[in-house]
Amino acid sequence: MANEIFSRRLKSARLMRGLSMDGLCDKMKKAVSKQSISKYENGKMMPDSTTLIALSQALSVSVDYFFRPYTVSLDGMEFRKKSKLRVSSLNAIKEEVLDEIERYLEIENLLEMDNLFTVDYSDKTVATAEDAREMAVRLRHDWKLGEDAINNITFLLEENGIKVILIDTDEKFDGLSGFVNKVHPVIIANKQAVAERQRFTALHELGHLLLHFAANIDIQDKERLCNVFANEMLLPSSQFIEMVGASRKDISLQELIPLQKQYGLSIDAMMYKAKELGVITEQRYKGYCIKKNASADFHKQVVETRYPQEDSRRFQILVYKAISQEVISISKASSLLNCPVSEIRSSINYI
Repeated sequence: MANEIFSRRLKSARLMRGLSMDGLCDKMKKAVSKQSISKYENGKMMPDSTTLIALSQALSVSVDYFFRPYTVSLDGMEFRKKSKLRVSSLNAIKEEVLDEIERYLEIENLLEMDNLFTVDYSDKTVATAEDAREMAVRLRHDWKLGEDAINNITFLLEENGIKVILIDTDEKFDGLSGFVNKVHPVIIANKQAVAERQRFTALHELGHLLLHFAANIDIQDKERLCNVFANEMLLPSSQFIEMVGASRKDISLQELIPLQKQYGLSIDAMMYKAKELGVITEQRYKGYCIKKNASADFHKQVVETRYPQEDSRRFQILVYKAISQEVISISKASSLLNCPVSEIRSSINYI
C-alpha cells in the first residue's frame, strides 16, 4: 500500500512541477537515474532515505507528502476555453489543484466544519441570454446581495461553500471548475490576471457549476451564456441602465470608469453589456472595438485595471485557527501550508 501511494505521489509531484523524468534527473544533478524514477513511479522499487529527501527537495514537497493517502478526485473539470497551454502545463495545474484541495478539506475535517454548497437550480433550463441574466438575479436574491456591488468575489464564493484556488501560472490560462468527490465545488483562477478579469472568470466558472443548459446548447454558446451570467452578477442590468441610461448614441470612458471602480467590471464587459441590452447599437459597439484596436493610447486606457486585487485566504485562516485551538501542531500546520515551521512560529501573534 505504501509503495502504491508513494508511486502515485511521486508522479503527481513531478507533473505538478511540470517536469519530465529526464527533467527531474537533471534537477537532481543525475543523483537518480531515469530508470530508477520509472521504477519508483511504477511501484517496482522504493528509494532509500537519502534519495527520498533529495526527491522532496527537488520537487519542493515535504517527505510526508509522498505517503499521504489520496482522499479526493476532481470530477467534471472544465477549462474556461480551449487552452493554448501545453499538456504538461495543464497537468501541472490539475495536480497543484488536487494537492491544495486535499489540504483544504483536511483542515475543514479537523475543525469539524460542514461548509456545503446548497444551491440547486436544476429546475430551470438555460437557453438564452435572458435566461442567464434571470439566474444571476435569482442567485443575488438567494444570497441576499440585492443590487449592490460585490466587494470581494472570492470571499463571497468561499462563504457559500465553494473552494476558490488562485494559482500562479501562464497568462494564457483563465480558469477551470469542477467538483471534488462529486460534492464540493471548486473554482480555479489565475492569480496573475488583473482583478477585473479574475473576478469575471470566477463568476463565469460559477455559471458552469450552477447553470443547467438546454440539450441543444453547444460549447461556444455555453461559454457565451456563462459570460452573460458573470456580467449580470457583477453589475445588474437594472443598475447599469439606471446609471447609464436605456438608450445612448455615445458613452464616454469617463462615465464608465467610476462604475469599473465600484463594481469591479472591465470597460470591455460594460460596453458589451450596453450592446446586449440595446443601450447602444451593434454598429456603435463595433465602432468602439475598432477604435480600441486602432489607438494604442485608447486601448491602454480601456484595459487599465482600476479595482484592488483579491486573494484567497480562507484556507490559511483556518489553519491558524486550528493552531490557536490546539487542534493541530505547528509541525502539522507547516505540512498543510507547505512552508517552514520557523515561518509559522515567527508569524503567530496571539492577541
